[in-house]
Amino acid sequence: MNTGSELLLGTTLNTHGAWMGMELLGLGLRVQRQTTVPDGEAIITALGEAMERSDAVIITGGLGPTSDDISREAAAEVLGVDLITDEAALRSLEAFFASRGRPMAESNKKQALNPVGADILPNPNGTAPGIYAPPRMSGDRLCALFLLPGPPNELRPMFRAEVLPRLRALAGVSGDYQMQVLRCTGVGESDFHQDLDVQLNAIEGLEIGYCARPAEVDLRLIGKAEAVRKAASIAQAAFPEQCFSACDENLEQVLVRLLSEQGKKLALAESCTGGRIASRVTDVSGASQVFTHGFVTYANEAKVEMLGVPADVIERHGAVSEEVAIAMAEGALKSSGADIAASVTGIAGPTGGTEDKPVGTVWIGIAIAGKSYAVHRCHNRGREVFKQVVSQTVLDFLRRELLANSK
Repeated sequence: MNTGSELLLGTTLNTHGAWMGMELLGLGLRVQRQTTVPDGEAIITALGEAMERSDAVIITGGLGPTSDDISREAAAEVLGVDLITDEAALRSLEAFFASRGRPMAESNKKQALNPVGADILPNPNGTAPGIYAPPRMSGDRLCALFLLPGPPNELRPMFRAEVLPRLRALAGVSGDYQMQVLRCTGVGESDFHQDLDVQLNAIEGLEIGYCARPAEVDLRLIGKAEAVRKAASIAQAAFPEQCFSACDENLEQVLVRLLSEQGKKLALAESCTGGRIASRVTDVSGASQVFTHGFVTYANEAKVEMLGVPADVIERHGAVSEEVAIAMAEGALKSSGADIAASVTGIAGPTGGTEDKPVGTVWIGIAIAGKSYAVHRCHNRGREVFKQVVSQTVLDFLRRELLANSK
């Protein structure tokens, strides 16, 4: 249960559910339901409903000193117990403020209140201690209840130190479950299903799932270590070239890693993607060591002046052509002094297409010492999807080129 009006207003992104789901998966436990409620009285109703249907409920937020922070009050009411001041928690609060040379407001004393019979969970990173009410406190419901602070820098350490060990003991799980995500590009979701489902479904205790995005399919494997290992081996053998990551790296992370490992520099020349490819590369930490130049040559004049593309080549073949794509990649390679360069020129739409070059047409150029070539593609699925798919395709061509040159 995630509390906070800001989560429902959309002013704050709720990341707790996804993060805790991954943490719990390592125990072999699954989140069955997530509920988000505003601050205030709604917490009491939602908590009562959640405890009726659950073995354990984890609440985030609502442990602050203000009047709308009522998670502890809601817990006491639903459990049918009083709130009392926990002296150890109060002393910890006073020490927290004293160590920072700040006076503690009277309202902060509220944070030392604890439902009778519950355990205080220490919070070395903030003022709000957590609370744990063991199953016996909920009567016939036998539901364990955890109250955690909202800020991630306080919640996450407390979750790992205080919540996970208790859940492990309550559930009697060994913790040998795991999840692995294989990421592939250049293959359709239906092809993935067709080639793998029968083999993967034959593996006992394995749960599989697919997530398709523009120009990418992720295969999610969940189960015990041996089942996941076997399934990953089958998938990688079926799609050895298309599977670019077995450790949840995205394509730009893989590319930056390969460039770094090989000691090579990259340059990019973009037209229709408007810098999207360079943006993705520079999202990766360490890109500054391998990425030298990013040319955004949207106009024909820019292609001529910045990349040295001959004006007569553009005039004869058009800006969206094999010849121009190659010239752009070669110009980027020469101007930058990089080891490998890629270019892209195309028609993102929805206007600008012709019968010979419809909307979605794109040429991708690759230039590397002693070799240059261009590849034609057509992706007519809307301007934003076009740019994403083209950027993904360029990154994949670069990845494959680097892998081929490393053999």
